[in-house]
Amino acid sequence: MFYREAGDFSTTYAEDQQTFPIKFDRYRYYVVLFVAIFVIPFMVNDYWVNSLFLPFLIYAIAAIGLNILVGYCGQVSLGTGGFMAVGAYACYKLMTAMPDVSMFIHILLAGVITAAVGALFGLPSLRIKGFYLAVATLAAQFFLVWLFNRVPWFYNYSASGQISAPERDTFGILITGPSAEAWATYMFCLIFTVFSALVARNLTRGSVGRKWMAIRDMDIAAEIIGVNPLRAKLTAFAVSSFFIGISGALFFSIYLGAVEVGEAFGIQKSFLVLFMIIIGGLGSIFGSFAGAAFLVLLPVLLKIVGVDWLGWPTDIVAHLQLVIVGGLIIIFLIAEPHGLAQLWRVAKEKLRLWPFPH
Repeated sequence: MFYREAGDFSTTYAEDQQTFPIKFDRYRYYVVLFVAIFVIPFMVNDYWVNSLFLPFLIYAIAAIGLNILVGYCGQVSLGTGGFMAVGAYACYKLMTAMPDVSMFIHILLAGVITAAVGALFGLPSLRIKGFYLAVATLAAQFFLVWLFNRVPWFYNYSASGQISAPERDTFGILITGPSAEAWATYMFCLIFTVFSALVARNLTRGSVGRKWMAIRDMDIAAEIIGVNPLRAKLTAFAVSSFFIGISGALFFSIYLGAVEVGEAFGIQKSFLVLFMIIIGGLGSIFGSFAGAAFLVLLPVLLKIVGVDWLGWPTDIVAHLQLVIVGGLIIIFLIAEPHGLAQLWRVAKEKLRLWPFPH
């Protein structure tokens, strides 16, 4: 009754292979985009943008990137925080070296630089996999953080060791710095989130995505049928790092404004993004958004309920958040490995047959 495919007939291959072939899905996403573009910017304030919308949009991009590598290609990575740091520091160097260039170009170039670094650190995946690959990417995480801490050139020889985003505008609207308006920063991040989601969706549904999934399911069989493991794995690392680099650049320049690499991009950041795709669902673009939304909303809800309503101490609420996240990860890994995305698929299957029993 609520979700029907009846009446949707595709007469061409293009219609059948489009991103959302079912009209209900297509209209639903159009409504979401309309609300995100034409409603939310006129309703938000600084608190809602900085506590909810900006973290959600930026972490969603990072989760999409990591999901491409882990969920679609099956290559375990614990270096997300380090690659976000590459995007942040690349964006900082570009902003200070080329102040007259558009911020859109800075963010995209930061993603390209991170993609090159990610492909370099993805070379061990040609020889090792599983736990050993996770350790190799973990080494990349610590090496990149150490590098940005120890080489003063990356933070322009600042005495504090921090990097701060200079004020920049796009089309005459200030988007970085303390004077930037909330709606402008939100719209800027929304553009990159929509761009990342569309590119990732089309890549994973095309021949490139099928090669990634073939490597994930059985790399030896994939090589036998003609998939080049070198090209498939390195492209997965490069594309994944591109999105993660964009998220790191936005996290630094738009969201925080000033960062210190050890605090902002430490190992906890890598685990946070990994938890997002585990809870949201591996191998799903929607799961990346669901996981990011859940882990961004959870601390806000716990603060409102625990601290504001019940009067609990802040440290108790913080520890409760860790307990809830850890418990959910165990539950999802055991009971539903495909996360919230699979629960959404099951709900849609129920709606197809409602009110009849399934």
